[in-house]
Amino acid sequence: MSPPFSVVAGGRDAASRAVALRGLSIAFPAQAGSAAPFVAVDGVNLDVADGEFVAIVGPTGCGKSTLLNATAGLLKPATGTVSIFGDPLSGLNRKAGYLFQAEALFPWKSALENVAIGLEVAGTPQGEAREKARRWLGRVGLSAFADRYPHMLSGGQRKRVGLAQVLIRDPKILLMDEPFGPLDAQTRQIMGNLLLDLWSADRKAVLFVTHDLEEAISLADRVVIMGAGPASRIIGEWRVSLARPRCMDVRLEPAFHQLHREIWAMLKDEVVKGYRQSEAVG
Repeated sequence: MSPPFSVVAGGRDAASRAVALRGLSIAFPAQAGSAAPFVAVDGVNLDVADGEFVAIVGPTGCGKSTLLNATAGLLKPATGTVSIFGDPLSGLNRKAGYLFQAEALFPWKSALENVAIGLEVAGTPQGEAREKARRWLGRVGLSAFADRYPHMLSGGQRKRVGLAQVLIRDPKILLMDEPFGPLDAQTRQIMGNLLLDLWSADRKAVLFVTHDLEEAISLADRVVIMGAGPASRIIGEWRVSLARPRCMDVRLEPAFHQLHREIWAMLKDEVVKGYRQSEAVG
Protein backbone atom coordinates (compact mmCIF):
# COMPACT_ATOMS: atom_id res chain seq x y z
CA MET A 1 0.00 0.00 0.00
CA SER A 2 1.29 3.47 -0.87
CA PRO A 3 2.06 5.88 1.98
CA PRO A 4 -0.67 8.37 2.87
CA PHE A 5 -0.79 11.61 0.88
CA SER A 6 -0.11 14.48 3.31
CA VAL A 7 -1.76 17.85 2.82
CA VAL A 8 0.08 19.66 5.59
CA ALA A 9 1.70 23.04 5.91
CA GLY A 10 5.38 22.74 6.66
CA GLY A 11 6.83 25.55 8.74
CA ARG A 12 3.48 27.12 9.58
CA ASP A 13 2.90 28.00 13.23
CA ALA A 14 0.55 25.44 14.78
CA ALA A 15 -1.78 28.12 16.14
CA SER A 16 -2.38 29.45 12.60
CA ARG A 17 -3.68 26.06 11.52
CA ALA A 18 -7.39 26.24 12.17
CA VAL A 19 -7.57 22.48 11.61
CA ALA A 20 -4.76 19.92 11.69
CA LEU A 21 -5.52 16.24 11.14
CA ARG A 22 -2.61 13.88 11.73
CA GLY A 23 -2.70 10.16 10.99
CA LEU A 24 -6.47 10.25 11.37
CA SER A 25 -8.32 6.95 11.12
CA ILE A 26 -12.02 6.49 11.84
CA ALA A 27 -13.50 3.03 12.35
CA PHE A 28 -17.05 1.86 12.98
CA PRO A 29 -18.21 -1.35 14.71
CA ALA A 30 -18.12 -4.55 12.69
CA GLN A 31 -20.99 -4.98 10.28
CA ALA A 32 -23.15 -8.09 10.09
CA GLY A 33 -21.13 -10.99 8.76
CA SER A 34 -17.78 -9.35 9.46
CA ALA A 35 -15.49 -9.81 12.43
CA ALA A 36 -13.45 -6.70 11.75
CA PRO A 37 -14.51 -3.08 12.27
CA PHE A 38 -15.27 -1.00 9.20
CA VAL A 39 -12.46 1.52 8.59
CA ALA A 40 -13.98 4.55 6.85
CA VAL A 41 -10.85 6.71 6.54
CA ASP A 42 -7.27 5.75 7.28
CA GLY A 43 -4.10 7.76 7.84
CA VAL A 44 -5.44 11.16 6.80
CA ASN A 45 -3.14 14.18 7.16
CA LEU A 46 -4.69 17.56 6.38
CA ASP A 47 -4.20 21.20 7.37
CA VAL A 48 -6.66 24.06 6.94
CA ALA A 49 -5.11 27.44 7.61
CA ASP A 50 -6.93 30.23 9.40
CA GLY A 51 -8.93 32.05 6.73
CA GLU A 52 -8.49 29.33 4.10
CA PHE A 53 -11.31 27.78 2.08
CA VAL A 54 -10.71 24.07 1.45
CA ALA A 55 -13.09 21.85 -0.52
CA ILE A 56 -13.07 18.05 -0.26
CA VAL A 57 -14.35 15.98 -3.17
CA GLY A 58 -14.48 12.26 -3.76
CA PRO A 59 -16.79 9.40 -4.67
CA THR A 60 -19.86 8.54 -2.63
CA GLY A 61 -18.96 6.69 0.55
CA CYS A 62 -15.31 7.77 0.64
CA GLY A 63 -15.53 9.36 4.10
CA LYS A 64 -15.80 13.06 3.30
CA SER A 65 -18.54 13.61 5.88
CA THR A 66 -16.64 11.40 8.32
CA LEU A 67 -13.73 13.87 8.24
CA LEU A 68 -16.11 16.75 8.94
CA ASN A 69 -17.69 14.89 11.84
CA ALA A 70 -14.27 14.16 13.34
CA THR A 71 -13.33 17.84 12.97
CA ALA A 72 -16.58 18.79 14.68
CA GLY A 73 -15.82 16.43 17.55
CA LEU A 74 -18.80 14.22 16.74
CA LEU A 75 -16.61 11.19 16.02
CA LYS A 76 -13.65 9.98 18.06
CA PRO A 77 -10.61 8.88 16.02
CA ALA A 78 -9.54 5.23 16.20
CA THR A 79 -6.00 6.52 15.72
CA GLY A 80 -4.45 9.90 15.06
CA THR A 81 -5.30 13.38 16.30
CA VAL A 82 -7.43 16.42 15.55
CA SER A 83 -6.03 19.81 16.58
CA ILE A 84 -7.91 23.11 16.45
CA PHE A 85 -5.73 26.25 16.40
CA GLY A 86 -2.90 24.22 17.90
CA ASP A 87 -4.90 22.60 20.71
CA PRO A 88 -5.89 18.92 20.73
CA LEU A 89 -9.64 18.51 20.24
CA SER A 90 -11.42 16.92 23.17
CA GLY A 91 -15.19 16.71 22.92
CA LEU A 92 -17.21 19.02 20.70
CA ASN A 93 -15.42 21.64 18.62
CA ARG A 94 -16.79 24.85 20.14
CA LYS A 95 -14.93 26.98 17.58
CA ALA A 96 -16.79 25.45 14.63
CA GLY A 97 -20.18 26.03 13.07
CA TYR A 98 -21.67 23.13 11.12
CA LEU A 99 -24.04 23.53 8.16
CA PHE A 100 -25.53 20.16 7.25
CA GLN A 101 -27.14 19.05 4.01
CA ALA A 102 -30.38 18.42 5.90
CA GLU A 103 -32.13 21.49 7.24
CA ALA A 104 -31.89 22.19 10.96
CA LEU A 105 -34.68 24.75 11.25
CA PHE A 106 -37.43 24.50 13.84
CA PRO A 107 -40.72 24.42 11.89
CA TRP A 108 -42.66 26.16 14.66
CA LYS A 109 -40.29 29.14 14.76
CA SER A 110 -40.08 32.06 12.34
CA ALA A 111 -36.96 32.80 10.31
CA LEU A 112 -36.00 35.47 12.83
CA GLU A 113 -36.48 33.12 15.79
CA ASN A 114 -34.53 30.35 14.09
CA VAL A 115 -31.54 32.63 13.51
CA ALA A 116 -31.66 34.09 17.02
CA ILE A 117 -32.05 30.85 18.95
CA GLY A 118 -28.35 29.95 19.03
CA LEU A 119 -27.52 33.22 20.78
CA GLU A 120 -30.50 32.96 23.13
CA VAL A 121 -29.51 29.46 24.26
CA ALA A 122 -25.99 30.77 24.92
CA GLY A 123 -27.40 33.42 27.27
CA THR A 124 -27.78 36.49 25.06
CA PRO A 125 -30.87 38.51 26.06
CA GLN A 126 -33.74 37.87 23.68
CA GLY A 127 -34.00 41.45 22.44
CA GLU A 128 -30.30 41.67 21.64
CA ALA A 129 -30.28 38.23 19.99
CA ARG A 130 -33.23 39.07 17.77
CA GLU A 131 -31.78 42.41 16.75
CA LYS A 132 -28.58 40.64 15.64
CA ALA A 133 -30.70 38.01 13.89
CA ARG A 134 -32.54 40.73 12.00
CA ARG A 135 -29.23 42.16 10.79
CA TRP A 136 -28.07 38.72 9.67
CA LEU A 137 -31.29 38.14 7.77
CA GLY A 138 -30.53 41.38 5.99
CA ARG A 139 -27.06 40.16 5.10
CA VAL A 140 -28.49 37.04 3.47
CA GLY A 141 -31.20 39.00 1.64
CA LEU A 142 -34.18 37.98 3.76
CA SER A 143 -35.11 41.16 5.64
CA ALA A 144 -38.66 40.97 4.33
CA PHE A 145 -39.07 37.34 5.40
CA ALA A 146 -38.22 37.57 9.11
CA ASP A 147 -41.69 36.60 10.29
CA ARG A 148 -42.20 33.69 7.89
CA TYR A 149 -42.04 30.07 9.00
CA PRO A 150 -39.88 27.48 7.20
CA HIS A 151 -42.82 25.98 5.28
CA MET A 152 -43.48 29.45 3.83
CA LEU A 153 -39.96 29.75 2.41
CA SER A 154 -38.38 28.28 -0.72
CA GLY A 155 -35.53 25.78 -0.47
CA GLY A 156 -32.98 28.48 -1.23
CA GLN A 157 -34.49 30.83 1.35
CA ARG A 158 -34.37 28.11 4.00
CA LYS A 159 -30.69 27.57 3.19
CA ARG A 160 -30.08 31.28 3.67
CA VAL A 161 -31.75 31.13 7.07
CA GLY A 162 -29.58 28.13 7.95
CA LEU A 163 -26.43 29.98 6.89
CA ALA A 164 -27.37 32.99 9.01
CA GLN A 165 -28.20 30.64 11.90
CA VAL A 166 -24.64 29.31 11.84
CA LEU A 167 -22.77 32.54 11.12
CA ILE A 168 -24.53 34.65 13.76
CA ARG A 169 -22.51 32.80 16.42
CA ASP A 170 -19.28 33.94 14.72
CA PRO A 171 -17.54 30.55 14.56
CA LYS A 172 -13.84 30.58 13.72
CA ILE A 173 -14.28 27.49 11.51
CA LEU A 174 -17.14 26.73 9.16
CA LEU A 175 -17.87 23.07 8.37
CA MET A 176 -20.19 22.55 5.41
CA ASP A 177 -21.47 19.14 4.32
CA GLU A 178 -23.10 19.30 0.86
CA PRO A 179 -25.03 22.36 2.08
CA PHE A 180 -26.48 23.23 -1.34
CA GLY A 181 -26.92 19.66 -2.57
CA PRO A 182 -30.76 19.55 -2.56
CA LEU A 183 -31.10 22.82 -4.49
CA ASP A 184 -31.61 23.31 -8.22
CA ALA A 185 -28.63 24.43 -10.31
CA GLN A 186 -29.63 28.09 -10.50
CA THR A 187 -30.28 28.38 -6.78
CA ARG A 188 -26.99 26.62 -6.01
CA GLN A 189 -25.19 29.27 -8.05
CA ILE A 190 -26.94 32.06 -6.16
CA MET A 191 -26.07 30.43 -2.83
CA GLY A 192 -22.46 30.00 -3.94
CA ASN A 193 -22.18 33.70 -4.71
CA LEU A 194 -23.75 34.57 -1.36
CA LEU A 195 -21.31 32.32 0.46
CA LEU A 196 -18.35 33.86 -1.38
CA ASP A 197 -19.53 37.37 -0.48
CA LEU A 198 -19.97 36.52 3.20
CA TRP A 199 -16.66 34.65 3.38
CA SER A 200 -14.76 37.49 1.66
CA ALA A 201 -16.07 39.96 4.25
CA ASP A 202 -14.85 37.90 7.22
CA ARG A 203 -12.54 35.11 6.11
CA LYS A 204 -13.08 32.10 8.28
CA ALA A 205 -11.47 28.72 7.85
CA VAL A 206 -13.86 26.64 5.76
CA LEU A 207 -13.92 22.89 5.21
CA PHE A 208 -16.50 22.28 2.47
CA VAL A 209 -17.64 18.83 1.34
CA THR A 210 -19.24 18.46 -2.09
CA HIS A 211 -19.75 15.95 -4.89
CA ASP A 212 -19.76 18.82 -7.39
CA LEU A 213 -16.24 19.44 -8.73
CA GLU A 214 -17.28 22.67 -10.45
CA GLU A 215 -18.66 23.98 -7.17
CA ALA A 216 -15.45 23.03 -5.35
CA ILE A 217 -13.19 24.84 -7.82
CA SER A 218 -15.44 27.91 -7.95
CA LEU A 219 -15.41 28.36 -4.17
CA ALA A 220 -12.14 27.07 -2.78
CA ASP A 221 -8.50 28.03 -2.35
CA ARG A 222 -7.61 24.33 -2.45
CA VAL A 223 -9.40 21.23 -3.68
CA VAL A 224 -8.55 17.99 -1.87
CA ILE A 225 -9.32 14.63 -3.49
CA MET A 226 -10.22 11.53 -1.48
CA GLY A 227 -9.93 8.05 -2.92
CA ALA A 228 -12.66 5.44 -2.95
CA GLY A 229 -13.33 3.68 0.34
CA PRO A 230 -13.20 1.76 2.51
CA ALA A 231 -10.06 2.94 4.35
CA SER A 232 -10.15 6.03 2.17
CA ARG A 233 -7.20 8.41 2.05
CA ILE A 234 -6.39 11.76 0.53
CA ILE A 235 -4.81 11.07 -2.83
CA GLY A 236 -4.17 14.56 -4.18
CA GLU A 237 -4.69 18.29 -3.89
CA TRP A 238 -4.83 21.25 -6.26
CA ARG A 239 -4.39 24.92 -5.42
CA VAL A 240 -6.94 27.13 -7.14
CA SER A 241 -5.08 30.16 -8.48
CA LEU A 242 -8.16 31.86 -9.92
CA ALA A 243 -8.30 35.49 -8.80
CA ARG A 244 -10.33 36.69 -5.84
CA PRO A 245 -12.78 38.27 -5.24
CA ARG A 246 -14.56 35.54 -7.16
CA CYS A 247 -18.08 34.61 -8.19
CA MET A 248 -19.56 31.41 -9.57
CA ASP A 249 -19.23 32.77 -13.12
CA VAL A 250 -15.53 31.97 -12.82
CA ARG A 251 -16.42 28.56 -14.27
CA LEU A 252 -16.68 30.26 -17.67
CA GLU A 253 -12.95 31.09 -17.72
CA PRO A 254 -10.46 28.96 -19.68
CA ALA A 255 -8.21 28.55 -16.60
CA PHE A 256 -11.17 27.03 -14.75
CA HIS A 257 -11.71 24.43 -17.48
CA GLN A 258 -8.03 23.50 -17.51
CA LEU A 259 -8.03 22.95 -13.75
CA HIS A 260 -11.27 20.98 -13.97
CA ARG A 261 -9.74 18.65 -16.59
CA GLU A 262 -6.65 18.05 -14.43
CA ILE A 263 -8.62 17.20 -11.30
CA TRP A 264 -11.24 15.12 -13.10
CA ALA A 265 -8.51 12.99 -14.67
CA MET A 266 -7.77 11.68 -11.17
CA LEU A 267 -11.23 11.89 -9.65
CA LYS A 268 -13.06 9.94 -12.37
CA ASP A 269 -11.04 6.77 -11.65
CA GLU A 270 -12.02 6.95 -7.99
CA VAL A 271 -15.68 7.54 -8.87
CA VAL A 272 -15.64 4.41 -11.04
CA LYS A 273 -14.00 2.41 -8.23
CA GLY A 274 -16.62 3.60 -5.77
CA TYR A 275 -19.44 2.72 -8.15
CA ARG A 276 -18.08 -0.78 -8.73
CA GLN A 277 -17.69 -1.36 -4.99
CA SER A 278 -21.28 -0.28 -4.34
CA GLU A 279 -22.46 -2.68 -7.07
CA ALA A 280 -20.51 -5.52 -5.48
CA VAL A 281 -22.04 -4.81 -2.06
CA GLY A 282 -25.49 -4.56 -3.58
